[in-house]
Amino acid sequence: MAYLQIKNETNSSRCGGFLIRPDAVLSAAHCVHGKGKVNINVTLGAHNIKKKELSQQKFHVGFWVIHPRYQSYESGNDIMLLKLKKKAEINKYVKTIALPTHNETVTPGTECSVSGWGLTSVTGQRTDVMLEVDLKVQIKKFCEESFKGYSYLSMICVGDRNGRKSTYKGDSGGPLVCNEKAHGIVSYGYQKKPFPKVFTRVSYFEPWINEQLRKFALQDLPGSPSSD
Repeated sequence: MAYLQIKNETNSSRCGGFLIRPDAVLSAAHCVHGKGKVNINVTLGAHNIKKKELSQQKFHVGFWVIHPRYQSYESGNDIMLLKLKKKAEINKYVKTIALPTHNETVTPGTECSVSGWGLTSVTGQRTDVMLEVDLKVQIKKFCEESFKGYSYLSMICVGDRNGRKSTYKGDSGGPLVCNEKAHGIVSYGYQKKPFPKVFTRVSYFEPWINEQLRKFALQDLPGSPSSD
């Protein structure tokens, strides 16, 4: 689990993300889109982001790439890949998470977990400690009825039908973990309604992710242009 601090000249925001390779983090495009020139710092291995825990590793992001067809989270393609300036040290606190294969699906009813440091209530209460909720994959009808831009191919419909727990502001970009793989990325939902929520479907974007990772590897070759 990655904690992203995103700063531009006027303000600072937080998002989630997840490590898929020692130098690469996946998150949501809307975390940085439209914010102008931003600086992104990533913390891995954190539980309480306000404390200097020994498990934490902090990184500057060298560069990032947003999906080229991203316009707004409602129209999909809400995914971005970040390249860390240094590789993370993999240990018991910091691990990479596996991705599903291209177009691998999760069946409705599958229980998945989502973690993050997002707001814990609609009144804006914050948490410094990472929280986790279990949410079920839903049939596409729930999201098709709620969101007109919902596309089953590239999105996953998720939520707690009783509406007692959900993702919220600040959780964006975090992983939906089903069967030990990151199948979704927290994308969007209604502010006042906890159910349902839309996640970016990782398996649909797997070819794009691999293409970007290959480009990242080329950037590491000696003599290649750097973004610094």
